Amino acid sequence: MIQLKSMLNVIDNSGAAVAECVKVLKMHRAAKTGDRIIVVVQKQRNFGPESGPGGSVSVSAANKVRRGDIRHAVVVRTAKKLQRPDGSVVKFDDNACVLINKGGDPIGTRLNGIVGKELREKKWSKILSLAPMHL
Repeated sequence: MIQLKSMLNVIDNSGAAVAECVKVLKMHRAAKTGDRIIVVVQKQRNFGPESGPGGSVSVSAANKVRRGDIRHAVVVRTAKKLQRPDGSVVKFDDNACVLINKGGDPIGTRLNGIVGKELREKKWSKILSLAPMHL
């Protein structure tokens, strides 16, 4: 259940670490797994010592997004319990999202962490193909 001001972990390598939801798109209720939202990047991810001043990759080139950027995202995990049609109940430890562009393609090239199986019904196959596991 993601709503206004909800904080989400960003699980791709786009350069963002934490994002805050500012809008749930196309509905008047809270967002669940697979829903599209608009987020503001609150915290940037640092990519270690090799991306510093003496490294081969500059920080601006490694990070595709910066702090304060407004981006679209897809919710991939929620801490709220969700009952599936087969009767099973699934609950994740945190709220997480993947940043996407306006066309619906993921900004990052890798995902770390599992994603919910509900993305399959909502036609987010590009995110499912990048994820190491879907539960």
